[in-house]
Amino acid sequence: MIPFLNLKGINAQYRAELIEACTRVIDSGWYIQGNEHKEFEKEFAKYCGTKHAIGVANGLDALILILRAYKKLGVINNGDEVIVPSNTYIASILAISQNDLVPVLVEPDINTYLIDPTKIEANITSKTKAILPVHLYGQTCKMDKINEIAQKYHLKVIEDSAQSHGAYFGNKRSGNLGDASGFSFYPGKNLGALGDGGAVTTNDDELAQAVRALGNYGSHKKYENLYKGINSRLDEIQAAMMRVKLKYLDDETRKRREVATYYLENIINKNIILPTITCKDHHVWHLFVIRTQKRGELQRYLADNGIQTLIHYPIPPHKQVAYREWNSESYPISEQIHDEVLSLPISGVQSLDDSKLIVKILNDYK
Repeated sequence: MIPFLNLKGINAQYRAELIEACTRVIDSGWYIQGNEHKEFEKEFAKYCGTKHAIGVANGLDALILILRAYKKLGVINNGDEVIVPSNTYIASILAISQNDLVPVLVEPDINTYLIDPTKIEANITSKTKAILPVHLYGQTCKMDKINEIAQKYHLKVIEDSAQSHGAYFGNKRSGNLGDASGFSFYPGKNLGALGDGGAVTTNDDELAQAVRALGNYGSHKKYENLYKGINSRLDEIQAAMMRVKLKYLDDETRKRREVATYYLENIINKNIILPTITCKDHHVWHLFVIRTQKRGELQRYLADNGIQTLIHYPIPPHKQVAYREWNSESYPISEQIHDEVLSLPISGVQSLDDSKLIVKILNDYK
C-alpha cells in the first residue's frame, strides 16, 4: 500500500537531530517556555518575514487568540462579522464562533478552491470587521485584491496559514500577507511537530503583546493578569522538534513540488480535474487535490490497487450538525467541491516509482 502520508518516513530523515533536540530539552530541566520556545519563535518569525511569532498550543488556538486579542484591544466587539470562505476546514469558522463573532461565508473560486475576492464586497456590512482568507491546500489567496478591499473598508486581514508554511504571494511568505496569521504544526502539516502546536505571526507590536498574554493565562508578567486568558503555550519539546525541521522545510517543499509537477504533467485521464495553480514557484503543495464526479468509485478503485487517498473535506461547514442553523442554506460551489475532491499521496519522501505507479493506475481508470 502506498500511504497517503508517510509520517514515519518523513521524521526518520531527521531522527538523530530530533533525538538530540529532545535530549537537550530533557537535560535542560526547563520544559515550558524555555530557550527552545524562544529560539523557535525568533527563527520562525525570520522565516516568515515578520517581527513576531508567538508559539501557542495548536492552530485553532492561534486563530482564536488573534480574534480575542483584537477584542481586548477594542478593534472587534461581540456580534461583529468576519468574512471566511465557505469551503474551509471547520477550525477557521470555530475560531470566529468561539469569540462570539458572526462567520459570514463567501464562496470560493471553483478552479483554485480559494475564497473568491470578487464575491467579498457584496457580503460586507456595517458589522464587518475582518476578512479571514484561508490558504487552502498550500496555495495563497489573491492577497492583493483582498488587502485592497480590506483597506477600502478599514478591515483587519487574518490569514489562516495552517496549510501554507513557506508559500509565497509575490515576494512575501504566508504569515506576512495581512495583519496577523495563524499557523498549525499538527504532525501532518508541511512543518509538523511530533504532537500538536501552533503559532501566531504579526508585525503589530500591540497585538503580539496581547496574544502572548492571552495565551498565558492573561498574564504579561508573572502573577499579574491583564486579561481573563487561557493556557495555550507551545510545548518546549515540540519547539525543539520544529527547530530541527524548520531548517529543512524549503527542501521538503522542493520535493513536494517535484511530485506535484510529475502529477500535473502526466495525469491525462479526462475523468479527472487537476488543480489550478497561480504560480508554480509559490505553491507548497500541502495537499494535491483532484476532482471527479465519481469520487467514491475512484477512491475504491485506488484502494483496490494499493493507493491510500483521503477526502479534504467530505462535508462543508454549512452542512455540519454543529452549524445546524446553516443547514438549509445553499453554497453550490462549496457543495460541489466537497462532493468531488480527492487528495492523492504527496510528501517529501514519496519516491518517483510510487508517483509513476499512482499516475499509471489513475490513467488506467475508466
